[in-house]
Parts: sequence; C-alpha cells; structure tokens
Amino acid sequence: MRSSLRTKKKTPGGVTKWVVKKRRPSHAKCGICKEKLNRGRLNPTQVKKLTKTQKRPSRPYPELCSRCMRAKIKTKVNR
Repeated sequence: MRSSLRTKKKTPGGVTKWVVKKRRPSHAKCGICKEKLNRGRLNPTQVKKLTKTQKRPSRPYPELCSRCMRAKIKTKVNR
C-alpha cells in the first residue's frame, strides 16, 4: 500500500529490502458525540488476545462515553 510508511532495511544476509511499517490504530470514539473513549489504542489482532473483561467496560452501552450513556439511560427510563 502506497500510503503506508515504507523504509529500507538491511537484512542479516546483506540484502536491502523495503519494509512496510504498521500504522498506529486510531482512538476508539463514542458512537453519538464522537469523543475519544478512555481505552487503549489497539489493533484488532491485539484486541483478540485480550480477555473479555479487558476488551470493554462492564456497563451498559460500552461503545458510548459516560455522558452519552447516562443520557441514553435517562431517555429510556422516562419513556
């Protein structure tokens, strides 16, 4: 991929090769307000290795920030 950062690297055999660096993953964002969530920046392969409790918070609507989560719960209760 051309948009990836490519560097020349000398191998132990003395051959110079192009090496593609992996991109840093983006921050997890709230589904409503798009604010950054307070989670680690992990690639999907790194997330797969975590335990279930480390992947997401144990509260309702883990894909939302705490402010949006509270608002959503209040609207559900008031219906």
